Amino acid sequence: FEQLAAIIDGVEDKSRVGVCIDTCHAFAAGYDLRTPEACEKTFAEFGKIVGFQYLRGMHLNDAKSAFGSRVDRHHSLGEGNIGHDAFRWIMQDARFDGIPLILETINPDIWAEEIAWLKAQQIAEAVA
Repeated sequence: FEQLAAIIDGVEDKSRVGVCIDTCHAFAAGYDLRTPEACEKTFAEFGKIVGFQYLRGMHLNDAKSAFGSRVDRHHSLGEGNIGHDAFRWIMQDARFDGIPLILETINPDIWAEEIAWLKAQQIAEAVA
């Protein structure tokens, strides 16, 4: 996240700056998302270093590649090395409300199911 912060620091008009986090890219870069605790730690670090005021969108996808591998290979939600917990956590955290959450998984045949599952995670939190 330090590289993002450095870029933002170099911009004079910060109102024109925003970042998009891709879950597979973050995972491959060494930001753990495999458990709710790991998500909390990773996004606390993001908040401290970059700041949620700059988060303008997310790309949601699981990872075929290993944690910290620096290899970007998207997978369907819950079928890769990240697992469902991260996406459930994201959908239930209000810091991600109101920004585009873009599904970038590999199997168009199950996109509708994945979207329905993501929406159900928000509803589950609202009921709880």
